Amino acid sequence: MGGCETFRDAISARLDGAETGPADALDRHLDGCADCRAYADDAALVTRMAGLLGGGAPFAGVDESVLDALPAPRRRFRLPTAPAGARRALVPALRVLLGLLGAGQFVLGVAQISGIAAVQHLHTGVGGASPNHLLNESAAWNLALGAGFAWIALRRGRPSGILPTLTVFVSVLVLLSASDLIAGRVEPIRLVSHGLVVAGYLVVAALTRRGLDPGEPPAGRADGRSRWRLAPDAEPDLPAGPQRLRLLPGGATATTATDTAPDRRAA
Repeated sequence: MGGCETFRDAISARLDGAETGPADALDRHLDGCADCRAYADDAALVTRMAGLLGGGAPFAGVDESVLDALPAPRRRFRLPTAPAGARRALVPALRVLLGLLGAGQFVLGVAQISGIAAVQHLHTGVGGASPNHLLNESAAWNLALGAGFAWIALRRGRPSGILPTLTVFVSVLVLLSASDLIAGRVEPIRLVSHGLVVAGYLVVAALTRRGLDPGEPPAGRADGRSRWRLAPDAEPDLPAGPQRLRLLPGGATATTATDTAPDRRAA
C-alpha cells in the first residue's frame, strides 16, 4: 500500500504538470495495478471538471455527454424596461396626471358637501346613521384622497408608504361596487366617480417603482444642500489685554486677571 501511495502522488503531480519521477516507472505500475488506474481516471475527471467550473477552456478528452449532462444556467425573468430618458420624461407626466386626479377628487368631495351631488346618492339609514351623515363620510374620504394625491404629486420621493392603505381601500371599493352593480343596488353612472380613485391608485403604484427616476428636487433646493444649519451659542467676549496669574493673600488660590492699571495697583 505504501508503494501505491507514492505512485498516486506521482499521478497527482502528472495531472498538475509537475511530474518529477520517471514516467516509465509510473506507467509500468499503472499497467499492473487496477486500483491506481481507477484512481488516475477519477483524478483526471475531477481535474477536467474543475477546469470547466473555473471558467477555463475545456480540457482535451472531455466527453460531450458529460457537457450535455451539466444543468443549463437559470435565467431570471425580467420585465422590459424603457430607456432612461423615457423614464425621466414619464415621471413628470405621471405627477401632473396625479395632480389633476387629485383636483377632480377634491372637487367631487366639495360637491358632495355642498349638496350638488346629493341627488345622485341613494343611501338609507344604517346603524342609526342618517343618509346625510353617510354622505358626509363619503365626502370626507373624497377630500382626503384628493388632498393626498395632490400632496404626492408635489413631492419628490417615492410614495411607498401610502400604497398599502390605497391597495386595501381600492380593492374593497371595487369588490363592493361590483356586488352592488350585479344586485342592481346602484346605477352604473354612479360608479363613474370611482374611476378617479382607481386611476389615482394606479398612478401612485407606478410612482413607487424603483426603476423610475424620482425627478428633480423642488425649487429652492436644487443645489442638494441640507436646509439644516448649525447656530452655536455666541462665546462671551474675553477682556482685552494680556492675562497673568495672581496669588491671593491668605490662601493658595490662583486666578487670572487682566493686566490693567487698577490690577497693577492692587498687586
